[in-house]
Amino acid sequence: MEDILLKSSSMFPYFMLVAFEGGGPIRALILLLMYPFLCMLEEDLRFEIMVFICFFGIKKESFKIGRIVLPKFFLENVGCESLEVVMKFGRKVGVTKLPKVMVEGFLMDFLGVEDIIGQEIGVIGGYYTGLLDKSEIGKNKQEKIFSHMMSEESQYVGICGFTKSYKTRPFNILKDIYLVSKDDKKSWNNLPKEKYPKPLIFHDGRLAFMPTPLDTLTMFMWLPFGIILSITRVLVAVLLPHEMCSPIAAFLGLRYPYTPSKDNPKYTNKPENSKGMIYVCNHKTLLDAVYVSHICRMNLFTLTYSISKLSKFLCPIDTIELTRDREKDAAIMYKVLSQGRNVILCPEGTTCREPYLLRFSPLFAELSDDLNPVALQVDVSMFYGTTASGIKAFDPFFFMMNPWPSYHVKFLEKLPKEWTCGSGGRTRFEVANYVQDVIGKALSYTCTGLTRKDKYLVLAGNNGLYH
Repeated sequence: MEDILLKSSSMFPYFMLVAFEGGGPIRALILLLMYPFLCMLEEDLRFEIMVFICFFGIKKESFKIGRIVLPKFFLENVGCESLEVVMKFGRKVGVTKLPKVMVEGFLMDFLGVEDIIGQEIGVIGGYYTGLLDKSEIGKNKQEKIFSHMMSEESQYVGICGFTKSYKTRPFNILKDIYLVSKDDKKSWNNLPKEKYPKPLIFHDGRLAFMPTPLDTLTMFMWLPFGIILSITRVLVAVLLPHEMCSPIAAFLGLRYPYTPSKDNPKYTNKPENSKGMIYVCNHKTLLDAVYVSHICRMNLFTLTYSISKLSKFLCPIDTIELTRDREKDAAIMYKVLSQGRNVILCPEGTTCREPYLLRFSPLFAELSDDLNPVALQVDVSMFYGTTASGIKAFDPFFFMMNPWPSYHVKFLEKLPKEWTCGSGGRTRFEVANYVQDVIGKALSYTCTGLTRKDKYLVLAGNNGLYH
């Protein structure tokens, strides 16, 4: 796999992802410090030591990094030309030096590979030992795959690199073998997202960059400053008023360019005793409402579904937690709007990192005809400020640890009356889908019918409720 699909055959970044996301920063730092010494060792020994450092003591049942983190980074390293060749074949068998648990999600879920010939890691008491399984059981599993291949009438073709792998099974039992050289790889282009065999919509993990040795060293050098800067940025947002917060936040490296519209509350005079407006946003991080509130220079109410107690405590604007009971939630929202308070909500119910919009819950459409869509776009260079399987309370801090986190807020035109439930006679589903489409076009995002439940079933194996 690594010799014919990936532009760079270096396995260090993928082991670093396992170490950081699965074992934490201390394990990742150990791997980084050991790497210069590992480079002086023979390749097979170096590989086995990296496996041991990354997997020792990791619980097998909870290890999901191979399916929810690594596929994104494998896809970013795939050569467009090599993938086109591989995808032309029917039944595909993947051969890799990496542990199977690291590549199953990528090869099976995205490339449609039916069988994988790779290495297994020993398990004792439900925990990985970090030692490669070289027992007869592991060898027998591979022999079954070999036997199945040889028993089929269709002819198998082998594609591999100029390494000793083409002299080993299953390549040494194939009639036709095509070799890929390093010079061939130099001419490959990166695989664009629109050519992914399957859309990458959901993925997890904190690292937003490919952790090469140099980039990982940069991250650890930045980390002490980043932690201090993150806490400072959060305290500024929590403790200072809007007028003071904006210039200080800009000085601390926070960037939030925005595109106003004529309906922007900074330029709109609202009559007294009028009903509040609903700002409908796509959901990028827990800080969506905070950024919009700072730009509007007003204390908006934000409606949340399920957040940690720490996030509630630190939130500088008023929050109301919804119950997921439609009638109760409608009553809560109507009461706030009747008081003339403007409300900001994210009907997706959860975040999505990629350029896709999840299904919009239609509840907001029934409560007011005064709807203002807001399109949000976030750029980070080091850490993601969201997680499905990690500790959600740390989300704002990870986002603020980025050197130059950017939040682009684009206020769109208010919904025309003909596209509302009250004046326009539209159903709540029509209005919700229309708002989703408007925001999607503004961001060049693809609209989907996926929900919060779909995301958390894929990434965390639960329904996404915070207890």
